[in-house]
Amino acid sequence: LKMNNNEKILVFGGGTGMSCLLRGLKNEVENSNIDITSVVSVCDDGGSTGILRDEFDMLAIGDIRKVLVALSKTETSVEKLLNYRFKTNGTLNKHTVGNIMLAAVTEMTGSVQSGIELLGKILNLKGKVMPVTESNVTLIGEMSDGSIVEGEHNITECDKAIKRVFYKEKPIIKQELIDEITNSDLIVLSMGSLYTSLLPCLICDEVIEAIDNSRAPIVYVCNLFTQPGETEKFKVSDHINTINSYLGERKINTVIANNGEVDKSLAQKYLTKEQKDPVELDLDVVCNLVDRLIGDDLITIEDDLFRHDTDELGLLLVSELKKSIKDKKGNSKKKMIIQTNRKY
Repeated sequence: LKMNNNEKILVFGGGTGMSCLLRGLKNEVENSNIDITSVVSVCDDGGSTGILRDEFDMLAIGDIRKVLVALSKTETSVEKLLNYRFKTNGTLNKHTVGNIMLAAVTEMTGSVQSGIELLGKILNLKGKVMPVTESNVTLIGEMSDGSIVEGEHNITECDKAIKRVFYKEKPIIKQELIDEITNSDLIVLSMGSLYTSLLPCLICDEVIEAIDNSRAPIVYVCNLFTQPGETEKFKVSDHINTINSYLGERKINTVIANNGEVDKSLAQKYLTKEQKDPVELDLDVVCNLVDRLIGDDLITIEDDLFRHDTDELGLLLVSELKKSIKDKKGNSKKKMIIQTNRKY
């Protein structure tokens, strides 16, 4: 049972995509009775995170750091500090301040979750942050040719298409996380690296069972661009089908996807330099896969980079939460919406 009457949004994901989504969601719910719980993937093994994993035998904390920054009410003042990366010839080289702080509070408190909660009080978080598991798990990728690649960083760098991902070890899932999923009013699957940020949250049997036992609608926010080595030539429907193959009995109910115009000259730069294409919204196929499709102009340009419009995304997600609450009371019938403007 819920401990309070607050409405609850639970977000799965990791990396930059999740932190962008949470930044907009935080701003939208700031003065409301809506609780945010962020469930973060913990299989990153590159850079500072990888070094700390080896040294302290702890799970990956890089994505947790990004989420903490995004949900902090004092975000602007702490972001540069927590993301600051040392440049020395000594042992601190390439480590970020935030990663070291997370390692410290984890050792102090005896668990990552307790450490996050302590650091969260210091950062004045709007919301709760939880690792999907506290196990030091290793992500394994089976590639399209049947070869096996070990480690998130190596999977990302591999030039072969990914067939599936799974863990080398069985992850330990805490009951607290199961309760959070079961008690949520809206489950959000965040945009970001599909195989190395989002799906690592969904390859735990207990998590899938909890989602199946939840009555919360499942909303997926689709990526703006494809990702080389992960989602080349993927349309919106390909993202949905891939995620649904990892889910249990319950599948994605609603997809939020960009249908705004993409600046052609900048898109060409993306294609040339990074081999990334805009994700095509294949309406006819998607409409047969989900109950609701929300197509909106979700694209902005910051520093010559395409980004999700986080404020608009936060507004849409809160609107979906309100619809979920209304549906539970029997005041609204399920229907398809194709949204083509910003008046939601």
